[in-house]
Amino acid sequence: MSGERMHEPLRLLLVDDHTVVREGLKRLLDPQGNRWSITEAGTGFQALECLRRESFDLVIADLSLPGMSGLDLIHRIKEGFPGVAVLVLTMHSEEQYALRAFQAGASGYVTKDSASEELVAAVRKVASGGVFVTAVLAERVVQQLTGRRPASDLGMLSNRELEIMQRIVAGERMVDIAESLHLSIKTVSTHKTRILEKLQLDSTAALIRFGLEHQVGKVDLGAGPGPA
Repeated sequence: MSGERMHEPLRLLLVDDHTVVREGLKRLLDPQGNRWSITEAGTGFQALECLRRESFDLVIADLSLPGMSGLDLIHRIKEGFPGVAVLVLTMHSEEQYALRAFQAGASGYVTKDSASEELVAAVRKVASGGVFVTAVLAERVVQQLTGRRPASDLGMLSNRELEIMQRIVAGERMVDIAESLHLSIKTVSTHKTRILEKLQLDSTAALIRFGLEHQVGKVDLGAGPGPA
């Protein structure tokens, strides 16, 4: 793709389970004079259906999605639609999430408290084949990779364990987690036990406290992009 395809609007797919967030994103992106084509999806499964039906230049996806995690969605997009770029837009500011997103195949990472100008810049950069990450997050990632910043304890968790931890911290019941992820309750319980062992925590309450301190929970923003 050359530049931003001056004569054609970019085809964007917004993936977020909050309608109000998608509406807020559209308001931020539409007035830029770009006349970008914007399609919405509320889940990873809906996003994949959209990708099968239509061609898109860029997927803007949250990491916290019902049924299929954002990381799983990124993997599936890069496997099935390698020409489609992915920009993560999430509440998670910790570098561990950014590392996992880039390892999954994302080309950009922006948090939901970013200014609208930064979001538009990220869309332009990633859609044109570049990589976008904020300066602050980039510095923290490099510091962690080079050992100058202690690695997060969350780094010990697998993607599945991290997703289950997110749901526990958000207050979901084990039976609901199992149903959402298409797993048995026994499997979810086993994952929970391993999470507690890896993080050296002795109870669900301690796990929730740890998760809240590290902004792990799936937060219902209740508002569009902006300070959250």
